[in-house]
Amino acid sequence: MDRITPERIDHVAIDVTDVERAKAFYGGLLQLVEIPRPETFSFPGAWFAVGATSVLHMVSRPPRSLDGTHHFCIWVEDVHGAARTVAAAGYPVDWDTRYKIPGVDRFFTRDPDGNRVELQG
Repeated sequence: MDRITPERIDHVAIDVTDVERAKAFYGGLLQLVEIPRPETFSFPGAWFAVGATSVLHMVSRPPRSLDGTHHFCIWVEDVHGAARTVAAAGYPVDWDTRYKIPGVDRFFTRDPDGNRVELQG
């Protein structure tokens, strides 16, 4: 049997209902850099680089229930500064004090479509 050797997460895909609004959140507020999508992708969406090795895919889909704790996490250089910026833009900042990770501060927010996003540093 072949051995599977994980190297990194290549990308995370999220559903959004308004691509331009989502681009303003991820590209504007969180300052991710938009990158080209393959020309063969005929459906609405956008891709953003997250650091040097990961990619966030946004796919336009109809609204759905976003209850639950599913999320993805972005590591940031200054998590407290990021929290101030997110809060100043009117988005929730929910610090996780229940499940601490030693040496890591982290908070959760929601994008305009309600997708749960964790930021830590």
